[in-house]
Amino acid sequence: MKKSTEQKAKTKKDFGREKIHILFEDENICVINKPSGLLSVPYPGSRAKTCESLLEEIYRKRGTLTSKHKPLTVHRLDRDTSGIMVFALNERTQKIIMETWHTMVTSRLYRAVAENPKQPVLFLPDSGLIDDELAYNSHNVGFVPKEGDRPRHHGEKDSIYERNITGHGENRAFKTVEARTHFKVVERGKTHTLFELSLDTGKKNQIRAHLASKGYPLAGDENYRARTDYFGRLCLHARTLEFIHPYTKEQLHFEVPEPDSWLEYVKNGDPTPKTPVWIKEMHSSFNAKAESFHNKNNFSTISGEKRITKKEKSHMDYIQLGKRNRKK
Repeated sequence: MKKSTEQKAKTKKDFGREKIHILFEDENICVINKPSGLLSVPYPGSRAKTCESLLEEIYRKRGTLTSKHKPLTVHRLDRDTSGIMVFALNERTQKIIMETWHTMVTSRLYRAVAENPKQPVLFLPDSGLIDDELAYNSHNVGFVPKEGDRPRHHGEKDSIYERNITGHGENRAFKTVEARTHFKVVERGKTHTLFELSLDTGKKNQIRAHLASKGYPLAGDENYRARTDYFGRLCLHARTLEFIHPYTKEQLHFEVPEPDSWLEYVKNGDPTPKTPVWIKEMHSSFNAKAESFHNKNNFSTISGEKRITKKEKSHMDYIQLGKRNRKK
């Protein structure tokens, strides 16, 4: 379990008991508002509740759940992303939607709070397109490969990592997929930026990987080592979905705004910067490894300071030696 998930299990009041809200339904489709922290659909071996299982439970209580009337996936949102999702309610509708998704969906907008780059020179303009191709690592997390990046050998041939690699020996390379993300700055603050985003392609982790590659990891995003987690969640929300109904051909529009606190947070800056649990864990792990290394090499301490060897002393300049002698 990820460190951020462990923390949510301890602090999130509705952890494991998240609820979905139905925005629209008829005999063929169901549109919901998905909360952050809830899986869209199950994955092999998982027993966690999902949007799909909660919908099944609703229809079971109504007495309308059958083999011909049940929620079926047509697209997904990451577990920690909130917002609008659509389910088909029969196999025929699922097939139609999946085959026509890119033409039936006329608008799909996200809002995201991202950390500003450490270097101002990296600031993105007020609007634009990110079209870098994506690759996937051993945890199936998307990233933008840098020039010269080469995959390492990583365990079994059938692992997720190896399935995302092409070639052999010196010709090994990451398999990449096309990804296109349009962005617009809604509000630019001292520490964070509120973005509005739309997708030409719907690849896994697309928004998160694209913005992180430009120096803008989303607030609360453990996968991309965000430095802030003020809201205790990933700050990504599927705000708007507009599509043509597969049968009635009616233009349907749904909009669920992101929390008002996101905009205020960006305008005011992070009032109480706290180190996210995954950064603390990383530092703790580093310190533990350093301590193990010192112990393994018989480094002793005097008054809390590591005793240096003659070899280490030979690499010190006279200023460093002087400071050390004064401490003694």
